[in-house]
Amino acid sequence: MGLENLQKANGSTHKTKRVGRGCGSGMGKTATRGGKGQTARTGSHQKRGFEGGQQPLQRRLPKVGFTSKFEKPYVINVEKITALKELNEISIESIKSVHKLSSSVKKVKLIGASAKSLASKIKDANVITSGVKKS
Repeated sequence: MGLENLQKANGSTHKTKRVGRGCGSGMGKTATRGGKGQTARTGSHQKRGFEGGQQPLQRRLPKVGFTSKFEKPYVINVEKITALKELNEISIESIKSVHKLSSSVKKVKLIGASAKSLASKIKDANVITSGVKKS
């Protein structure tokens, strides 16, 4: 087999659609553009989401959701991660040493039955225990 013998695979190509070549072709008269009007014209274009004057879907549906400008803290249950109780000082860096935290986490909230007893160990202003903040 050489480069001069290469052929296209069967079914990989199609005949081009020749529109507007008489009614017998099945694509004559309006040349597959439908009837008259805006969309039958050359260069016709409507804005994205335009539904012919009908109220568009994005306006018919209700607004959903809200994004707060305040950052929510990452919540850690002290009862589930017992290694936090053994730390001498609690800061975000010390929490990262015993618990896997994303680098995007800026605030941490400790919850659980024994979280209030850890309030004296907290040395970082971005660590909160059930509403009690130590700095």
